[in-house]
Amino acid sequence: MEVTLLGTGAPAGLPSPGCPCAACACAVGEDARAATAVLVDGTLLLDLTPGVAFAAARAGLSLGGVRQVLLSHPHDGPAVEVPAGLPQPGRVPDGRELALLTGHRVRAVAMDAGGTGYAVTGPDGQRLLYLPPGGAQAGLENGSAEAYDLVLLDVVGRPDALAKLRAVGAVGPTTDVVAVHLGHDVPPGPELRRRLAVAGARAVPDGTTLTVGVYEDVPDVPRRTLVLGGARSGKSVEAERRLESFPDVLYVATGGTRGGDTEWATRVAVHRERRPGSWRTTETCDLVPLLAEDGPPLLVDCLSLWLTDAMDSVGAWDDTEWASGGEKALRERVRELTEAVRASRRTVVAVSNEVGSGIVPATASGRRYRDELGRLNAAFAGECEQVVLVVAGQVVVLR
Repeated sequence: MEVTLLGTGAPAGLPSPGCPCAACACAVGEDARAATAVLVDGTLLLDLTPGVAFAAARAGLSLGGVRQVLLSHPHDGPAVEVPAGLPQPGRVPDGRELALLTGHRVRAVAMDAGGTGYAVTGPDGQRLLYLPPGGAQAGLENGSAEAYDLVLLDVVGRPDALAKLRAVGAVGPTTDVVAVHLGHDVPPGPELRRRLAVAGARAVPDGTTLTVGVYEDVPDVPRRTLVLGGARSGKSVEAERRLESFPDVLYVATGGTRGGDTEWATRVAVHRERRPGSWRTTETCDLVPLLAEDGPPLLVDCLSLWLTDAMDSVGAWDDTEWASGGEKALRERVRELTEAVRASRRTVVAVSNEVGSGIVPATASGRRYRDELGRLNAAFAGECEQVVLVVAGQVVVLR
């Protein structure tokens, strides 16, 4: 089964007409995208968009063989003219299945938002899932789905839609996940590719033809990642973004509740509101047992507070205690943590502060903390497949 993406952009396309934003200004060449439309084996068209016939011609194809046109979502603006020779487009009621003369079977799948998704099975059994913009499939049950060969969905706008498909087995390790309905929410080019890669997805230019069921180089999701950054740099947002397309994440908060501290409570509340509802939270600094267990991905936020707790426990703030065994005890705690990260089979994303580039602290205890955090970050980074630095919300890949 061959699938040609005549367009891969948001309903308004990219750049969005009249939009002055930086992402739209950068959307040129292959990064410019027409509204998403998908041609399956030259016979089935999913979504009719303006200029679709010209898009097909640019891809070296004709719409003359199309026998069915299905719409996945309402189209804003003026009605789209149906090119001569194409059948009248329509939407299929949820749950209904069409059997086309070409040997394709198309089933309409219910969504949790407006629109209809389509599961297409080719004559040779290959399976494709196409979801509309801003939607996730509804009615999914654990173990109820066979993995699709190719999934086309709004990865940027609804990463939880991908998480839900993974949770029930509809997206497996060999599923080719291709992002469509791409707009100006993420800068096009390298930043878009980077964000999709950490979700195990990719983007392709308009006009690309994919052969369903043929092995594709599915992006490898880093198993262990350290996210560094300064205060309010966006490091926690980046860490959360890396796991929002995966189900059952365990968020490990190392800062505790700090009873009576209203400013801290506000920070915690903001973090909680940002997380997907399916994530669980545990408040602990005892990371080694968690790393040793099997289970869902861990998001540790953050190592800086873990170090504060560890230094408290060994008396690191008192020079006498530090010299008489505190320093050695802290080194042992850090060694145990890094060895646990090395041995862990879980996916781990950890957040830490980068404090070594600022003003030298005025106190001996402040300098001690800065130095020990630098050592901890370096040791932890040495056990990670990927290390990134976040500056002003921009991610710099260090490894």
